[in-house]
Amino acid sequence: MSLPSQSFDFFAHGELPAPALSLPEAAEVLASLGVAGQLTELGSQQDQNFLITGAGGPFGVLKLANPAFPERDTLAQDAAADLVANGFPELRVAAVLRREGVAVRAVAQTSLGPLVARVLNYLPGGTYVDQPWLSPAVAAQMGRIAAQVSAALAGFEHPGLERRLQWDLRSSAEVVELLAPAIGDPAEREAVLAAARAAWAVVAELAEQLPVQAGHFDLTDDNLVRGAGGLPDGVIDFGDVSRSWRVAELAVTLSGLLHHSGPLVETVLAAVRGFHGLRPLSSAEVDALWPLVVLRGAVLVASGRQQAELDADNAYAQEALEREWRIFATATSRPAAVMTGIIRHALGMASAPGAVSGGALLAESPSRLDLGVAAASTNDGAWLEPGLADRLAAELGGVVAASWGGARLSESRPLSAQAPATVATSVTLWTDAPIVVRAPWPGTVTVLGDRLVLSGAAFDLVLVGDGSSEQLTGTVPPSSSQEPSLRAAHGNRPRAQLGSALATFDGRAEVQLVIHGLEVPLLVPADEAPGWLALTADPAALLGLASTAPAQDPAALLAERTAHVAEVQEHYYADPPQIERGWRAQLVDTGARAYLDMVNNVTSVGHAHPRITAAVASQLARLNTNSRFHYAALPRFAEALAETLPDGLDQVFLVNSGSEATDLAIRLAMAATGRRDIVALAEAYHGWTYASDAVSTSVADNPNALATRPDWVHTVEAPNSYRGRLRDGDSLGYGPAAARRIRELADAGHAPAGFIAESISGNAGGIVLPKGYLGEVYAAVREAGGLAIADEVQVGYGRLGDWFWGFEQQEVVPDIVAVAKSMGNGHPLGAVITTKAVAEAYRAGGYFFSSTGGSPVSATVGLTVLDIIRDEGLQTNARQIGARLKAGLTALSQRHDSVGTVHGHGLYLGLELVSDRAARTPDAALTRDLCERLRQLGVIMQPTGDHGNVLKIKPPLVVTADEVDFFVAMVDRALGELR
Repeated sequence: MSLPSQSFDFFAHGELPAPALSLPEAAEVLASLGVAGQLTELGSQQDQNFLITGAGGPFGVLKLANPAFPERDTLAQDAAADLVANGFPELRVAAVLRREGVAVRAVAQTSLGPLVARVLNYLPGGTYVDQPWLSPAVAAQMGRIAAQVSAALAGFEHPGLERRLQWDLRSSAEVVELLAPAIGDPAEREAVLAAARAAWAVVAELAEQLPVQAGHFDLTDDNLVRGAGGLPDGVIDFGDVSRSWRVAELAVTLSGLLHHSGPLVETVLAAVRGFHGLRPLSSAEVDALWPLVVLRGAVLVASGRQQAELDADNAYAQEALEREWRIFATATSRPAAVMTGIIRHALGMASAPGAVSGGALLAESPSRLDLGVAAASTNDGAWLEPGLADRLAAELGGVVAASWGGARLSESRPLSAQAPATVATSVTLWTDAPIVVRAPWPGTVTVLGDRLVLSGAAFDLVLVGDGSSEQLTGTVPPSSSQEPSLRAAHGNRPRAQLGSALATFDGRAEVQLVIHGLEVPLLVPADEAPGWLALTADPAALLGLASTAPAQDPAALLAERTAHVAEVQEHYYADPPQIERGWRAQLVDTGARAYLDMVNNVTSVGHAHPRITAAVASQLARLNTNSRFHYAALPRFAEALAETLPDGLDQVFLVNSGSEATDLAIRLAMAATGRRDIVALAEAYHGWTYASDAVSTSVADNPNALATRPDWVHTVEAPNSYRGRLRDGDSLGYGPAAARRIRELADAGHAPAGFIAESISGNAGGIVLPKGYLGEVYAAVREAGGLAIADEVQVGYGRLGDWFWGFEQQEVVPDIVAVAKSMGNGHPLGAVITTKAVAEAYRAGGYFFSSTGGSPVSATVGLTVLDIIRDEGLQTNARQIGARLKAGLTALSQRHDSVGTVHGHGLYLGLELVSDRAARTPDAALTRDLCERLRQLGVIMQPTGDHGNVLKIKPPLVVTADEVDFFVAMVDRALGELR
């Protein structure tokens, strides 16, 4: 039996409420389809849906179509779903369930009349609509899926596609006008109408250039299903299948991203690039895209308010109202032209920068002031100084200009969860005496407050004073002798002639060229800059200056790295910021965004420490050569290093890295004992050279680590008291177990040359060894005639606060110590310290030599770092700030079930994240997303551990209380968004 064909006219009816069949009657319909299962009602705005659960769990959805739509519409939906499923097998698709090749569907007779009933495949995983934050990777995959669906339906034809839906963006302007009365708040109603009218004016000009085809047109966060890896791989709800502009598919997907937290531009561009990579957008489609997003938001608000009136008991529709308003508000938070410019730039489709010509603004050209990220004037933390730009301009004297279009480090704001506005859309001028600005072309002058606008060309010339009443004065008609302040001249519209005096200023003013009729902020965030700058032009030519060279695109630089640097040399993040400056615990990218560095134990005494800069420059100016020459820096550094260690450990070998140090430590043990077997901990990382890699067993660093160890490496289980075999109090058994293993090896003819372990398991997540562990194991290895090697590459040098060396926490003294990272503060420097007997034993196999290990510069750096740690009390800082940080992180467990435990000590901590706290189940996906979100919030952090579920927290030792409090607050915020 079929339904009668109906003509649904949204202009007359709006969207009708979904059918409301009772649960028992719905069960009867399901039985009539030959399907058995328990039903649970699901929310819906248009159709009525029930989840079907069988013995093995959910397997299908019973969908009862809205009777307002003809049966051919549901046939079109099912055909479209099959096309997508067949075209892209990697996607899971909620197509009609088939039994022996026959679709499970029929027209059922119900108390509400005949309804099209069908069973769709159930896709487990859940959607993203209730997740506060979406990662860029999720957004990118949503864009790709939209492109895949668009490609699959490109040639699809069906009678059911010819529908008059209010969701068809081709009718969006009419829909908004028709439904706007349902928006009760007058201000909101006017905002929606104004935005829709402005957006439609743009789209209408482009409509004939926009291809039309079949599409899903509802591929939002509510209809894309999460896959096993956290990325979307499933498509549901083909209820809006119809014909519309091809680009509308992407516009709808973008709209679904806008109510989530996270940077708007990054999220949007991820999805746009995902779509464009498979379905390249035309120039017209790019220009129409954001206006269509605005129109989609306007339709959502208007339709949602109307639906809430029509179906007041529909909780699903009521709950969507706030979300729909957030979508609209975000879509209109930047001018559509700005978002279009951003998208064009990202896709390599940006137009050439605007150019201007005209008369000179000033009698003489100003000198240029560099406020960029790389400017020497911002060194030594000067960029944090309030009023830096004004001070530097005053020091230069005369007329000074800071360029248009560049990021100004003086505008950066550390410890900010949002990227600050740092990119100038104007040239800033300073003068230490009154100076006249002249009209570069004839035109009309408008004065408002401390702003003067000269029209008459493609770009308006905008002069902005600093707000003081007499600082910027302007002319009224040239025939007048009056020169009142701009504030006094409010409302005047005189006519200026070429070369006539426009204004006089003394101090600071902004010069901006803006497309006629627009208003552009003087400073904008770096990610939005391509869009805003496209609305302006560089005033340099009018000032007699060379135009500003465009900043290098970080993405282009990353492409160069990919082309010429071996891929195996990985970088942090899939889309990393380009870091070009550091200061103490802060890193700064090319957009002048400051990030708190919470992962960088290499720079122990802080980035760009002035004492190290001065010491290196001084030494380089005198001498830097290989370490066989006799010079003062090497013995002085070796002596200072030995003084930090227990008596007897006084023979120093200087190398260039931690890997080299570990490699040499192993070779020393082998030479001293005449053996080759080494015992190492599981889940450990020691380096990349042959020997250091051989004893590295972390599968996070090498997935094949355990299967590829050479036969001379023997592992003992990781003494992980949180998730290992022996947990909590039982972890004291790890030491005796390892000692037994060493004795067994000796009895089997494999007495070890040495045992190597980090004093705290660093790459495992900063896990503190059980009390007495090293004492037990060191005794066993020495009993067998071997040596104890302490890998202090990551945990040594005061990082633990209470101890300078990690092994001190275990109350043991090793035979060999390997160290690097912190000792050079980013300079390549490592060392092995051992006893005289062990060092002399190495001579039997030859000599040791490292050309630049302990070079004059390296030794100078090493000595300076030790001095700074002592003089600035950084070990004490590690103890005090580390305790504060650990307490703050531990407190997060009271608010977030995902916080399993906090490992570590001092400023070497690990926050372990779990999906089940009782079972201590590692949650690598959450940890990965948390690190990505922290980057967006201004914190650099990375995961570690064999399960990838621990935050590796090891900031520079100079980190402050305010900085660790900010870090804890951002982790707290991000975990709340990642529920």
